[in-house]
Amino acid sequence: MSEALRIVVTGFGPFPGAPFNPTTPLVKRLVQLRRPALDNVRLSGHIFHVTYQTVDRELPELIQRLRPHALLMFGLASRSAYLRVESRARNAVATRLPDADGNRTQKTSIVHGADALVFGPHTANLLQAARSTGIDARPSRDAGAYLCNYLSWRAIEATRQADGPALASFIHVPLVARDGTARDAASHITLEQLVDAGEAMLMEMVKLTRRALMQGAASAPY
Repeated sequence: MSEALRIVVTGFGPFPGAPFNPTTPLVKRLVQLRRPALDNVRLSGHIFHVTYQTVDRELPELIQRLRPHALLMFGLASRSAYLRVESRARNAVATRLPDADGNRTQKTSIVHGADALVFGPHTANLLQAARSTGIDARPSRDAGAYLCNYLSWRAIEATRQADGPALASFIHVPLVARDGTARDAASHITLEQLVDAGEAMLMEMVKLTRRALMQGAASAPY
């Protein structure tokens, strides 16, 4: 493809129980990468304020304005000691957890009666890419029931629209200290390791998205 590949990399800000969210510096580092493989790639970063209303307002706006070919999304799993590559979004909302503005949702599901939505087989490629850096990365089928899961659901929905991104993926990262070091004995992962794994997954996402777009063009009716 001759036009630049457009990829939006997203993270989240702080939320109750997590005054520091490492996805904010992680996204900043990733969109500043300069590599030969990214010469024809336009990277954009975005940090979501942790509310359902923000996701509902800003995700469609991002897609309409930037028209990304892929979404690579990151969120914090503060109790995890390893990186998690999510394979699906659950149709669930945690009513007991307030968002960053202190609001609680009254809905227990995102779409009434719907089954879980899957990202697709490309998540296995991202997992392998992350593991190639030496980080402890594992597959996950449970993105929780908070904003990470909600954003995952809305992003998968977007990929099913004719003018939406070709691919989307969500990655949960463990908590690190504010200075980028490992938080404690429970997790040995540092911010630098997250950046290395994020870069590997980003490079893989570039290849997978190009492939998906070429396959889509080849199967398009004339």
